[in-house]
Amino acid sequence: MTAARKAAPRDATAGQAASSSSIRVEPAAIGAIVQARHGDPFAVLGPHETARGEWEIRAMLPDAVSVSILLDGREAPVPTMRLDPAGFFVARLSSPEKPGYRLRIEWPGGTVQESRDPYSFGSIPGFEEMGRIRDVGSDAPQRLLGAQPASVAGIEGIHFAIWAPNARRVSVVGGFNNWDGRRHPMRRLHDSGVWALFLPGLGSGERYKYELLGADGERHEKADPMAFAAEKPPATASIVHVAKDHAWRDAAWMAARAEGDQRHKPISVYECHLGSWARVPEEGNRYLTYRELAERLIPYVKEMGFTHIELLPITEFPFDGSWGYQTLALFAPTSRFGTPEDFIHFVEAAHEAGLGLILDWVPGHFPSDAHGLALLDGTHLYEHADPRQGFHQDWGTYIYNYGRQEVAAFLVANARFWLERYHLDGLRVDAVASMLYLDYSRQAGQWVPNRFGGNENLEAIDVLRRMNETVYAADPGVMTVAEESTSWPGVSHPTYTGGLGFGFKWNMGWMHDTLLFMSKEPVHRRYHHHNLTFGLLYAFSENFMLPLSHDEVVHGKGSLLGKMPGDRWQKFANLRAYFGFMWGHPGKKLLFMGGEFGQEREWNHDRSLDWHLLEDGLHSGVRSLVRDLNHAFRSVPALHERDTEAGGFEWLVADDAENSVIAWLRRGTDEDRVAVVVSNFTPMPREGYRIGVPLPGTYREVVNTDAAAYGGSGMGNGGSVRTVEAESHGRPHSLTLTLPPLATLILEREA
Repeated sequence: MTAARKAAPRDATAGQAASSSSIRVEPAAIGAIVQARHGDPFAVLGPHETARGEWEIRAMLPDAVSVSILLDGREAPVPTMRLDPAGFFVARLSSPEKPGYRLRIEWPGGTVQESRDPYSFGSIPGFEEMGRIRDVGSDAPQRLLGAQPASVAGIEGIHFAIWAPNARRVSVVGGFNNWDGRRHPMRRLHDSGVWALFLPGLGSGERYKYELLGADGERHEKADPMAFAAEKPPATASIVHVAKDHAWRDAAWMAARAEGDQRHKPISVYECHLGSWARVPEEGNRYLTYRELAERLIPYVKEMGFTHIELLPITEFPFDGSWGYQTLALFAPTSRFGTPEDFIHFVEAAHEAGLGLILDWVPGHFPSDAHGLALLDGTHLYEHADPRQGFHQDWGTYIYNYGRQEVAAFLVANARFWLERYHLDGLRVDAVASMLYLDYSRQAGQWVPNRFGGNENLEAIDVLRRMNETVYAADPGVMTVAEESTSWPGVSHPTYTGGLGFGFKWNMGWMHDTLLFMSKEPVHRRYHHHNLTFGLLYAFSENFMLPLSHDEVVHGKGSLLGKMPGDRWQKFANLRAYFGFMWGHPGKKLLFMGGEFGQEREWNHDRSLDWHLLEDGLHSGVRSLVRDLNHAFRSVPALHERDTEAGGFEWLVADDAENSVIAWLRRGTDEDRVAVVVSNFTPMPREGYRIGVPLPGTYREVVNTDAAAYGGSGMGNGGSVRTVEAESHGRPHSLTLTLPPLATLILEREA
């Protein structure tokens, strides 16, 4: 922003400052500037023409020893007069034309700084477009607000803009002005409620915030809601980040992504918390960086056969214990793991490995940290003013005011931003149920009905629909996934049919029911058989993803392995059988990290996963099974092509509660290449178990979760079984199977 040097002797021939009696600025205006309460600094500061056709140049530079004016084309500086001891300086020029100039500032200690005066720039980049920040679906918020690189009158710098319509005064503060709100008050663009200021010479890497004199008369120092980078917590400043022109290396991936319908593809998601997947214990238990994760995490997930990584929120957040779900900088990848450029490297590495990336996105609420969005301009701006609609009692967080156009546009623009700026492949939207219902987790009298008297949050519904319409219109190859835990209809149906427009919905009911079943001792499972079968009554009402997420291994719930009954061998056998059942069940798959090798303890966000467990054969066996299940899921079309269609599923055995055996048929687009999935959820092996099938032939044993390689007993069917012409279960052909104890078999018919 500036050029600095030691002070040179003053030029006695440069001219004299005007006497105080000839200065035309009003004392009241000077006082308001000095006290940082003037709402229109451009009316006072910078160049101003006087009634006599002369020009005054005015500057507010607290702590400056002296200020002089360096006129363009003239070497001798013009001195100024200090009109207020706080640092208000004025020079009178006899030029009839508006002068071009720089400020020459001498600071205590003899340092001299030369810079262009921010108040000499009349034009505002994007001024005519600022009203578009309220256009839902537009990218205007991310283009016009925040700290944007700009060139004004041929001068490079940073243009700052913040939406704060009720503030009395806003200043941009940072290391470049000693965090002094008197130095750089901003101009209010009245029609849009935006405050803006161009700071010449400023570049990438500067820390900054906004100091606001709120409508409440209080001063608030806030991080930038539109910051593209932020300091590593617990520091709270925003960072100017000028995105470099990047030659992305994933053109082939991006082109292929748009081909076909995600519903018919094999989607198996590895949910990951980057801060605890692995640490570096020999270096103070530090995080891995984005670049280190690209070298370690991505090859691991690829080898495991997953198709996507879902990142717990990496939008910058202040408190590690929130796992990222209480975010305050929705446009900034967290600095915990590196820079935005480092994150781009991570994305490219994933795409080069054939892996998609899904971001956990949190539009449902935000924390109350003083430097954040809460009471941004002294009013309830981003949050709803009525606490019955604007405050989450369970989480102690604020709820966005979805009915305010600027807020809705901010959220939808953010969804676009991650998919467009960082080439992410999808968004998993957190806590959708809390957005849909006005009475979510509230008692009678604690919520406000909508205009029709119902409990639906109509404004939030509109935001979700607009978000889905916007991102799918831009790129139909991305996916949006709703974490929605109720029976809200049409979550994954198109908006033109009245749906919310998501691509997929987490099947929370399936997860709760089946984990409840698995937690029972096998002798009691006959009484809970319905927990296995009930999910198939509604399995095709939505495009479902089956989640075994982080929420099931925290807050005293233990690990997946810990939920399984029996001795140590039986616990592992149960977990393997459950995974086989899950991968054979209709629906896309999601597994939280650590589950793939049978993590024993509950997840702790402050610790690495227990990778040493892989030295144990039972743990490494579970990991080998999950890898093989993923490869089978991808290679057997019947297991994924019609995941969301009732025609792709057929019950074979649904009612054998006595033996806790369940079996079904899966179909793909090739009717001859079917798959059979059979689970035995008791420790009793079952020889000669007959299952009717519609098609004759040889059925190859693709996966047997009891295989010795996985730590099982090694019981099975010798690799394949051929049908016999014996009717069973109402079908003309049948398979006679050996069902291993606590195991799932997946067989594919050889065409």
